[in-house]
Amino acid sequence: MGPYLNIIQIIISITLMVIILIQVKGEGAGSMLGGGAGVARTRRGLERTLFNVTIVLATIFLLVSFFSAFFGVRG
Repeated sequence: MGPYLNIIQIIISITLMVIILIQVKGEGAGSMLGGGAGVARTRRGLERTLFNVTIVLATIFLLVSFFSAFFGVRG
């Protein structure tokens, strides 16, 4: 079961990095054009979806890491 958890962890981590980079890239482009310097706003549409997916993937990654550590010590 250990190798499968490692493969899942790698896939989740790569996906998480890509989603985070998309979010940072989108935010930097908006502020570069002079938009939203200190303005409170809500996330909508794709930005909200990416934010929620980031939270879910980070949680899954954490759980898989705990399972991987648990089975690595016991197995």
